[in-house]
Amino acid sequence: MAAKLTALERENRELRQANEILRKASAYFAMAELDRRLK
Repeated sequence: MAAKLTALERENRELRQANEILRKASAYFAMAELDRRLK
């Protein structure tokens, strides 16, 4: 049971990191698109 919990906690942490990366990437591309449109 503890091993399962540990595995789930690790997976949760990895998914949170991936989500953070995706959020930053989408914000970056949104800014790049706005910058492109303003020129």
